[in-house]
This record gives sequence, structure tokens and C-alpha cells, in this order.
Amino acid sequence: MTIKSLTALPVYNEVKHVNGVLDQVLRFSPDVLVVDDGSSDGTSDLLNERQDILRVTHERNQGYGAALRSAFDYTIAHGYDVLVTIDCDGQHQPRRIPDFVTAAADAQIVSGSRYLQQFAGESAPPADRRGINMEITAELNRRLGLHLTDGFCGFKAYQRSALERFHITETGYAMPLELWVQAACAGLTIVEMAVPLIYLDEARSFGGSLDNAKTRLKFYYEVLDRAMAAAKSSLPHGQKKSLCGEVAG
Repeated sequence: MTIKSLTALPVYNEVKHVNGVLDQVLRFSPDVLVVDDGSSDGTSDLLNERQDILRVTHERNQGYGAALRSAFDYTIAHGYDVLVTIDCDGQHQPRRIPDFVTAAADAQIVSGSRYLQQFAGESAPPADRRGINMEITAELNRRLGLHLTDGFCGFKAYQRSALERFHITETGYAMPLELWVQAACAGLTIVEMAVPLIYLDEARSFGGSLDNAKTRLKFYYEVLDRAMAAAKSSLPHGQKKSLCGEVAG
């Protein structure tokens, strides 16, 4: 059976990287979707010149989670079996895309992990980002009964059956927290795949006050609490046990 796969990139103001990354991604994926999330730095002009990609355009910047939600919707609407998501900032290696597609034959979510194993020549992550990742990943595991080592890696593969179970409302970088809660509550099969830890020497904004690490961590807990509460309210009346761990408690 031939697997119909799509690789999608959420893109916002990546004029320095977008063409180079897309050239590489197209070597390993026949169908490539770019979700241009309201770019204003010339990225959109570069995309307009390409005839080798699929494209969804947000007229205004809506956020990382909103861009991925558009990719999910496109995958379902166009009958793809597997969606691979990869960032456009040069921190992921496109040559690993076929490995993610292959692994998705046996798991509904294949999630990249930068901390599952070490690779030669890896970068050192910013201390605050590594600390937040460790804390929130441990909290996800505790609350949901998962066994993740990296709760935030954007390099993933999804079976369409997984995408059909999601109802994503979080539009920003905290979107993975909502996704993990919904995945656990749906009993989706999840595996991690080791990927190299690559951080570029570039500033990254999480948006306004969220650039402050303490504020961002507090916000992540708030999003997780909301997602857990929403999952609990959706349980059938009287249900006492669930794969959602604390949700059913």
C-alpha cells in the first residue's frame, strides 16, 4: 500500500531561510505545504515565485498553533494518510522526513525528540528554554501518563486518524500542550524519534511578555490547566477512568 504523505511548514517571517529549507524538503517529500502565517518581511514574495509548493496563506499573523491547525485541516481535506510537520528555521534536518513517514505506519503520532539521544556536533540549547522544556515535559508525563523526553519539538508525523481527533484552539507556541492532552485522552499511540539538537545563533520571540521565561512558564501551566479542564468536561457523564490520567481523577 502506497502512503500518501504531506510535509507542512508553518512559516512566519523566514525570508533568510525559507528557500533553502524548501529546496531541501522537496528532495525528501513529493508534496510540500507552506502555511504562510501573515509574513511581512518578504517571505511571501519569495513564496509567490515558487511553483513547486502547495500554500495556505493567513492574511494576518495568527500564531504557530494556528498555522499547524491549518496544516491539519489541509491534510484531512485532501485525503493524505500522513502529515509530517517541520520548522522552517533550519533547526530540523529534512533528510529525516522519510523516517518519520515510515514510523507513522505503526504509530499515530511520531514526535521528534532532541533529548532522546546525543548526536555528534549538537548545539547547546538556551538554558531557560531547556529548563522550561524539562519542567513542562515532566508535568505532561505526570498528568497524562506519557513517557516523553521532549514536549515541544516541532518535527512530527501524524496519521490522519490522529488529526481527526484534535480540536485545537490554542493558536500560539503553547499549542503542543493542548495537543498532548487531547492525544492522551484519545488513547493515541505515540512514539518518539531521536533528532539532533540544533539551535541557530538567532534571537527568537515568543510574542511580547512571553519572551520572559518566568512569564512563559506560567502561561504554559495555564494552557495545560485549561486543556485538562476541557478534556475533563468532555468525558462521558459518570466516567471514572481514562487514559487522561489526572483528567479522570
